[in-house]
Amino acid sequence: MRLAELSERSGVAIATIKYYLREGLLPPGRRVSATTADYGEGHLRRLRLVRAMIQVGQVPVARVREVLAHVDDESLGRTMRLGAALWALPHEPEQADGKGEGGEDGDGEDEATTAARAEVDQLLRTLGWSTARGLGELSPVHRSLVAAVATLTRLGYPWDAALMAPYARLMHQVAVRDLDFVETFPSEAEKVETAVAATILFQPVLKALHRLAQEEESARRYGLE
Repeated sequence: MRLAELSERSGVAIATIKYYLREGLLPPGRRVSATTADYGEGHLRRLRLVRAMIQVGQVPVARVREVLAHVDDESLGRTMRLGAALWALPHEPEQADGKGEGGEDGDGEDEATTAARAEVDQLLRTLGWSTARGLGELSPVHRSLVAAVATLTRLGYPWDAALMAPYARLMHQVAVRDLDFVETFPSEAEKVETAVAATILFQPVLKALHRLAQEEESARRYGLE
């Protein structure tokens, strides 16, 4: 397809597509003349992924480029390729401000963070999640979880491994469904692209479903008055 058709099918303005091409977020089309290039379904799929990251995920262009570099790295196996791409996405703040009330004094982490790290480690032991435990602090997701648990502890809501375990097991079921969906796509590139897009696009859906479920359970338990 020509650029105009790519724009029409993707819903992305021609000027924006040209910007993505200049920034390396979209691979160049197959040159058919000095002024014309041809684009395929892969370009359409990549455009949707880029728009998901930028519009929904609010991911900066430089970070999008980094994620896409991992998506396209065929030297990696699927697990490493997918993991690298997802790690490159922005995460919740990994470092909470521990200074002040109940916080650290600047000479190392505070007690809440130390306790949170121990509870997360115990959680991973309990679940048998050996990969996550082995990666530990190398993983930005692990660091984010430790920071979140530490913040809850400082606010008087200590979440220990026993409290987190049932939630973690439910999220594992979600992960199984996520990867079952990813497996429906034929190529390695499509699988990784879909996993990245799903991480961004499905999280608002999961958050909304969680809140709807809370509303429904509250009404069942306490009535509508």
